[in-house]
Amino acid sequence: MMTVSEVSRLTGVSIRTLQYYDKIGLLHPNGHTEAGYRLYDDTALAALQQILLFREMEFPLKDIRQIMTQLGFDREKALTQQMELLTLKKQRLENLIDLARRMQQTGGKPMDFTAFDTTKLEEYARQAKQAWGTTPEYQEFEGKSAKRTPQESNTINAQLMAIVAAFGTLQTRPAQDPAVQAQVKTLKDFITRHYYTCNKQILAQLGQMYAAGGEFTKNINAAGGPGAAEFAARAIEYYCRGEET
Repeated sequence: MMTVSEVSRLTGVSIRTLQYYDKIGLLHPNGHTEAGYRLYDDTALAALQQILLFREMEFPLKDIRQIMTQLGFDREKALTQQMELLTLKKQRLENLIDLARRMQQTGGKPMDFTAFDTTKLEEYARQAKQAWGTTPEYQEFEGKSAKRTPQESNTINAQLMAIVAAFGTLQTRPAQDPAVQAQVKTLKDFITRHYYTCNKQILAQLGQMYAAGGEFTKNINAAGGPGAAEFAARAIEYYCRGEET
C-alpha cells in the first residue's frame, strides 16, 4: 500500500488531483492510515494508469468515470484503443517535427499544412467514445448520473457496496434461504432504481464479476468479511436460475 504522497511522487499526479478523483468517484483509495491519509494498492495504481491513458485520449473526467464503472468494462479493449490513438498522435508529432525541420531548411517558406490536420485523431477518438456509450444500460446510467451531484453519486455507490457487503453476515445460511434471496432482490431493485434496468442477464454477470477475484471481489470482502463476494455470487446465481425476467 502506498500513501497519497508516494503515489503522487511515483506518477506525477498531484495530491490535489488524486483527492479530486476520490471526491468525484473516479478513483477511490483502498484504505486510510490511522492519521486519515489515503492509501492505494496495485489495483488502484492500475486503475490510475487507465485513467491517465483516457486523459491522453482527451476524454472528460465525467466520461472516464462512467466508462470505468459501467457493467462489462473491458480493460483489454480500452488498452487496445488507447494504444491505437497514441500511435496516431505519435505519427502526427513526427510529421510536425519533419515539417519544422523542412521549414528550417527552406528559411520558413510556406510549404504544406497537412501535418496540422487532426481529423483522423478526432474521428478515432469519437469512434472510441461511441464504442463505450451505445448500450441501453450505459445510456440509462448516463441519464441518471447526469441528474446527480458527485456527492450524491458517492452516497449511492456506498449504499450499493453496503448492500453487497451485507451478504457477509448471511453466510451461515444456504444460498437458497429466503433471507438471502430477499437480499439479492434488494440488490437487483437498488441497481434498477439508481443505475440501469437490472434484468436477469445483467444480474448474473454482476454475480460473476463479484467472484472473479479482481477489484470487485477484494472490495466486497474488505467491507463484508472474507467470502462475502463469493457467497453473494452463489446467491445471485441461485436467484437468476429461478428468475424469468
